[in-house]
Parts: sequence; C-alpha cells; structure tokens
Amino acid sequence: MSEQIFGYYSVYEDKLLKDLDEICLLLKNSISTRYSEKFASNLLIDVRKEYQELIPQIPYIKGFRARVLNKFLIGTAQELALYKAMKAHHKTTSEAWELCHQAICLYVQDIPKWKRWLFRRFMFSSFVKKIIERRENTQERGYFGEFEIEYLVGKKENFDIGVNYHSCGNYNFAMKHGGKEFAPFICMSDIALSDAMGWGLSRTQTLADGCSYCDFRFKNGAPTNISSKTPEVENIIKKIREREIKQRVQNEDKYAD
Repeated sequence: MSEQIFGYYSVYEDKLLKDLDEICLLLKNSISTRYSEKFASNLLIDVRKEYQELIPQIPYIKGFRARVLNKFLIGTAQELALYKAMKAHHKTTSEAWELCHQAICLYVQDIPKWKRWLFRRFMFSSFVKKIIERRENTQERGYFGEFEIEYLVGKKENFDIGVNYHSCGNYNFAMKHGGKEFAPFICMSDIALSDAMGWGLSRTQTLADGCSYCDFRFKNGAPTNISSKTPEVENIIKKIREREIKQRVQNEDKYAD
C-alpha cells in the first residue's frame, strides 16, 4: 500500500497557485461574457483564496505508480475551489461545473498532440495489457492512499482494459472539504480528458452516485460514453454535449464556406 502524506504541497504553494492563475486566465473572458467583468475578477480572486486553503490538505501519494493519481487530486482541489467560490457568489452547482468542464477542455488543448498520442499508445500497449492481465489473474488490487483499484482486461470487443475503483481519493477529498453535492460532478472531469486523450472511456456508475464502485472501461479508438445516475449531473452532461456538437457543426460550416 502506498502511503499518503498531508502538507506535502505546502512548499510548492507558489507553483500550484501560478498553475491555477494560468487556468483562470484562460477562463476569464468566458466568465466575463457570461456574467460580467467585475464578477469574473472577484470570482477568480476567491477561487485563488479557496485553493490556497486547500493546498495543505491535498494528499500526496508516495511512489511512481501514483503519479497520475496525484495529478488528479490536484485537479480535484482546483475544481473544488472553483465550486466553493461560485457557491459563495450564489451560483448553482451546475454553473460551477460548466466552468470546470470548460477549464479542463482549454487545459488539455494545450497538451501537444504528440504527447497525447504517445500516452495513448503506451496506455493500450501489449506491455500494459500484460501487466493488467497479471494483476487480474492474481486478483491483485492497487492500494494508493485512499484509492483501491481492481484491474480488468477486456474480452473480445467490449473493452481493452478496465479498472474498478472501490475507493476513490478524489471523492473522499471532496466529501471532506465541503463538496458533497459537487462530488458527482467532479467525476465528469473524465469526459474532457477521455475526449482529448483518446481513452475511449465508458462508465456507467461512480461512488459519488451512491454506487458500490466506479466502472472504468477503456477502448482504443472508441467514443467517450460516460453517464451519471445523479439526474442533475446527467442533465448538464447532455446540455454540454449538445452545445459542443452545435459549436462543432458551426465551425465546420464556417471552414466549409
């Protein structure tokens, strides 16, 4: 089991705040357009304050295998900070999530395509599949801080590799720090990530939805297909998807002209 440490990120506070500032800068124009420039400025100041308070509480999981999980935990803290700031400004949970989703989309767009391709190639490589198959056959589970992960290999055409999260550090972090109603939304971060990284992720349930585990199924080249058993979350997923499809069609028509 990989140990987790609290307070680890305190010495990296300046770097983490700088990273957040860059994300907020990407969002500022759209927030100003949707609300007002004054609201955007005040909100982003409050997001920074909320994040600064959360930084010492973000768990750091020791070990090379936990690197991706640590990145996810930092992302969860950023999203939670935005949610708490939006709530303080009397905005809805769905409104907060729409901004989070947009921030993730803008962030991943800056990742070079060759890096995304390389990561996807490794993720679906025979090397990784053999490791996961061995863990599945031996019923080995991964224990990383507050994460408990079961490994699966797909059969025939259903999926390539999969994991079941029987415990999730992101969910636990949100629950401990005032994000109970926001937790099911945080799970939707995987939509933008899967779209950008080519994960082909399908998921039908999460711990945050009240289920016994989260079912991640990855298939190389497949479309992202993520749903939520929380009605408010499912509604906002459909709303965002419809808006993105409409925007994509408009862009295609624009370039065609």
